[in-house]
Amino acid sequence: MKRLAKLKQIKGDASHRKFYRYKENNSILVLSKKEKLKNLLTYDAINKILIKNKILAPNLLSENYLRNYIEIQDFGDQTLFEILKNKKNNKFNTFKEILKILNKIQLIKDKKIKNFKNKFYKVQEYKNKILFDEAKLFCHWYVPKILPKVKRIKFNKNFKLEVKNLLSKLNYKNNTFVHRDFHVSNLMCYNKKIAVIDSQDALIGNRAYDLASLIDDVRLKTSNELKEKVFKLYIKTNKKIELKKFKKDFEILSILRNLKIIGIFMRLAFRDNKKKYLKLIPYAWEMINHRIKKQNDYKNLMLLLKNNFPKFMR
Repeated sequence: MKRLAKLKQIKGDASHRKFYRYKENNSILVLSKKEKLKNLLTYDAINKILIKNKILAPNLLSENYLRNYIEIQDFGDQTLFEILKNKKNNKFNTFKEILKILNKIQLIKDKKIKNFKNKFYKVQEYKNKILFDEAKLFCHWYVPKILPKVKRIKFNKNFKLEVKNLLSKLNYKNNTFVHRDFHVSNLMCYNKKIAVIDSQDALIGNRAYDLASLIDDVRLKTSNELKEKVFKLYIKTNKKIELKKFKKDFEILSILRNLKIIGIFMRLAFRDNKKKYLKLIPYAWEMINHRIKKQNDYKNLMLLLKNNFPKFMR
């Protein structure tokens, strides 16, 4: 590894990874002792797929898998989150450019690529079981902090039934490349272009997922008017979509994603002592409220959440 004197630790994310800037080489060292297969090997494999499809993603510069790190291209510090939180910025114009990147990602047909160990990595399918297990994070981490044990057992049983019910109503097949964390904190402004980072969780799934991740992003508060405007622009640029079916998938995946995120943020706070994520939970509830009222299909889940979490469900 490069001499520590030349490395400067930079702000990390919600993962187990640590990041160090190596200025002399215009690079970032990604260090990961936990889940290193996903965070190093798979991360680079997905980046290779993105780069192959002319999407700006970090190039691998060197690797030392035995010593738990890879060295990748440095895209600097300016995320699109930093740009969009500036009130003077024209948010809609920025989202227009982001949708161009999303549309390119969704055209990717590659499902297999050689990793830096010269073995093929195959992008897996985003099966309903994975979505179901993700939603259960709400039960595992959030519910025990709020509900007493007797109420908790009943709630968890009914919650799981409602999640399965929602998943059975999804219309679109798992046939689209899904970044899975496609939001403005994972998009960098680099040389006046948009670069994509943090792609190690990519799967082949429902085409509405990344749009829900982008529009209903818990980290960036946007008006419902802007959310609708961005959604309509996406539909306009994807004319083959059946609006009614796609909108339902978008709402279901947004609701389930934000329930998952509430669980993850609670886990980060109490397992990993990363308390800063707790302040984002009320906005996740706000977006669940916004989406859950849209159709009768969500009525049972809405009542279940309202009866158990009246502070957050209106």
